[in-house]
Amino acid sequence: MSTTRTFPDGFVWGSATASYQIEGAATEGGRGPSIWDTFSHTPGKTLNGDTGDVADDHYHRWQEDVAHIKNLGLGAYRFSIAWPRVQPGGSGEFNEEGIAFYSRLVDALIEAGVKPVVTLYHWDLPQELEDAGGWANRETAYAFARYARRMAQELGGRIDTWTTLNEPWCSAFLGYASGVHAPGIVDAVAALKAVHHLNLAHGLAAQEIRDVLGEAAKVSLTLNLHVFRPDDPSSASDLDAVRKADEIANRTFLGPVLEGAYPADLIARTSGLTDWSFVQHGDLEITNQPLDVLGVNYYSTARVRTYAGAGERQQADGHKDSEGSPWIGADDVEFVPQPGPYTAMGWNIEPAGLTDLLLSLHETYPDQPLMITENGAAFDDVVSDDGRVHDDRRVAYLRDHVEALGQARDKGVDVRGYFAWSLLDNFEWAYGYDRRFGIIRVDYDTQMRTWKDSAYWYRKLATTGTLPAVTDVEP
Repeated sequence: MSTTRTFPDGFVWGSATASYQIEGAATEGGRGPSIWDTFSHTPGKTLNGDTGDVADDHYHRWQEDVAHIKNLGLGAYRFSIAWPRVQPGGSGEFNEEGIAFYSRLVDALIEAGVKPVVTLYHWDLPQELEDAGGWANRETAYAFARYARRMAQELGGRIDTWTTLNEPWCSAFLGYASGVHAPGIVDAVAALKAVHHLNLAHGLAAQEIRDVLGEAAKVSLTLNLHVFRPDDPSSASDLDAVRKADEIANRTFLGPVLEGAYPADLIARTSGLTDWSFVQHGDLEITNQPLDVLGVNYYSTARVRTYAGAGERQQADGHKDSEGSPWIGADDVEFVPQPGPYTAMGWNIEPAGLTDLLLSLHETYPDQPLMITENGAAFDDVVSDDGRVHDDRRVAYLRDHVEALGQARDKGVDVRGYFAWSLLDNFEWAYGYDRRFGIIRVDYDTQMRTWKDSAYWYRKLATTGTLPAVTDVEP
């Protein structure tokens, strides 16, 4: 006998975006250049040479977008502040015009009955800081802390939750090891330095936010935690491959932040690259700040095995091919293709992976509250003759993953909310505008917003707390 899945009144339903992906106005309002401006304007770095110069033009259309958020019935909206918009060089003078933009946005959200959830860093590092070494430079962590303090002073108690960093794994390993993300560097040691300085930046920023706002301030960190499956569950070597991949993907952040230590095996395996002397005395006490909630971004799983050494090593890890590997210290781990179905990103669809991830986190950190801060899917959406976007595969994806987190809650996991990625179709990083994740379609020529079936479905979920059928998509 089937039962209807329901969620309690306090469960948070939201949607999420990121500044460089939606704002546009790249040279307006005193905004300085970011590493993604530089990267996207470098020939060959993004699909079709796309840039975020205009994106969804949210900078000029934010009032319209807030109206969509309100009409969706969302309880919270997760957005990121563009560091170079509020502090163009990443150090020195702040830009009052940029700060005012976010202040107006926050006020409008509150007036609409929507809780503002701020991400301080979603990958758009001021270019001047990168020119000085970026996240491989320890000073960037302290610059970030000063920026975080100023935002806490400016936006204060109006913010429901302060998320320091979004997916620092991508910032470090895709930005500095494989080079498929900005700043496009291929340097394993720089990537490991970036890992630590991002962790340090998180801890320093958490301290600054609480120093300004008191212990009542809700501080969070969002990680894209990976779920690895052994190619052969009975193989000890494949299980060891899972362990190695987990250390570089997950424990490089979970360890310092929640336990105050890096994985010893990882340090040993990378000792030929670095002695980790960039981890200074007292750093791990700083990184180990209490989290009011840990943000979890989940999209798909990965299948791994130990590379036997014969033939070309498979690298089906869901990221773009490059001359460098993000899997530092796991050179003998092979990522093998998985069975479908797949999204337009080529990522497999496995809702059970979300349940497994949440259960694993709960087992390891039983007292840590969790929030799904991103989950969604890119598909090749089309506008039908009736003017609607019938994205039934996205509806099914969202429905199955919300059910998966519900199953984790049934087993005692403290999951407090879910943010669909994304509110709008947007600039999908190195894939440009070719991949559409939004529950609202954006016509990039006219900037017209059109609700997809998934938006109507999600509104029913957000306003009732009851999981609708996949066919329940009528306005």
